[in-house]
Amino acid sequence: MPAADAFVAVALAAVSWDGTLTAAGTRALRHAIDYRSPYRELGDTQVALLINSLLERLRQEGAQHLMLEAGQCLSPDLRRSAYAVAAEIMRSDGELQPDERNILSTLAATLELDAAATVPVLEVMEVLHAPVQ
Repeated sequence: MPAADAFVAVALAAVSWDGTLTAAGTRALRHAIDYRSPYRELGDTQVALLINSLLERLRQEGAQHLMLEAGQCLSPDLRRSAYAVAAEIMRSDGELQPDERNILSTLAATLELDAAATVPVLEVMEVLHAPVQ
């Protein structure tokens, strides 16, 4: 799997753990990759085809398998970045729920990321998504 596909696959598997991609999840995923190279050079149709093909694989193979395969195609730096994108997408609709924390924990283990890499990401997500009062 090319690294560009694998990067999206990690985030997609995290936000579509049950094989369902909600409209909010789709928007958050698109927002997370739209400004990033190489996706910003792709047209909307190409990005939609990529997401749809990965979602089909997720449904056939399961989220854990897709995460594992995708993680093996990414460098350590890209694994950290993919984890951060997944965490940001999951956090964007409110505080992380227990099942979302479990998914992120599974993702961290699958991507071979330790707490030194993941805890700061989650701390930044709390700051980034703090309510404005």
